[in-house]
Amino acid sequence: MDVVMLPDARRRERRLAVGEFDGVHLGHREVIRGADSVLTFEPHPRQVVAPDAAPKLLTPLAVKADLIAGLGVSELIVIPFDRTFAAQTAQEFIDHVLVGQLGAVEVAVGENFRFGHRAQGDVELLQRQDAFATRVERLVEVDGQVVSSSHIRGLVVTGEVETAGRLLGAPFTMRGTVVGGDRRGRDLGYPTANLVPESALVYPGHGVYACRAVVERDGELRTWAAAASVGVRPTFVTGRGVLVEAYLLDFDGDLYGQELRLSFLRRLRGEHRFESVDELVEQMARDVEEARRVAGR
Repeated sequence: MDVVMLPDARRRERRLAVGEFDGVHLGHREVIRGADSVLTFEPHPRQVVAPDAAPKLLTPLAVKADLIAGLGVSELIVIPFDRTFAAQTAQEFIDHVLVGQLGAVEVAVGENFRFGHRAQGDVELLQRQDAFATRVERLVEVDGQVVSSSHIRGLVVTGEVETAGRLLGAPFTMRGTVVGGDRRGRDLGYPTANLVPESALVYPGHGVYACRAVVERDGELRTWAAAASVGVRPTFVTGRGVLVEAYLLDFDGDLYGQELRLSFLRRLRGEHRFESVDELVEQMARDVEEARRVAGR
């Protein structure tokens, strides 16, 4: 899939899906279905127009691009969103961007899509246009709940990653560069690859999770089952910030400085302080076996 910044996009006929698409969840996938190009925004518009109300995101742009590419889309067009762009009226966005620059012949959006200055544009305005056909997808529901990025963020934060994965259509995934820790895991027999959560992104609530970990080995991406702890390691009272520590089952090697992709499958237990290191190690052994059962291998 080609990733193109809006100023570099060449005009041609496009079947275009438009939206923020944070998480690329089941509802987003219905909007994107049948489109050859996806138009999105970077950063999230609220980070520009209302930074105090901006949500922490499920997916940074790189992860969003990978997910959209997996849906068979040939092109992702990214709008560099700033205050100048935000000042456009809804009709100017239609005339200058959708039609003038991108040549849209079909525009697909969710039924709650709003756009333009002060979000004055809506699906009715799109449907009144003669330059393109408008496809409006209804909000998707699962188990009587509307699938939305905000709802999924709440699920992830409270550790309900299994439900979040069902609404996303794939497990919630973190991606980052492995950093050094205090090496206590290695001393306890469970060396971990550590990620520091990005402040702008959602991460799972404190606890232990069954995961799948993906790293590059010998020039290709390979997958391991993993047990991951999210939290501050209260048994050792380190006073540090939140760290994600992943023990990759049956893995041998050094991952410092490499990219780790960690998909959260199920929360195994909450984070709590153990009375002794031996008690902690016994629980870690149980966590690892449960993670193996959930994640496979």
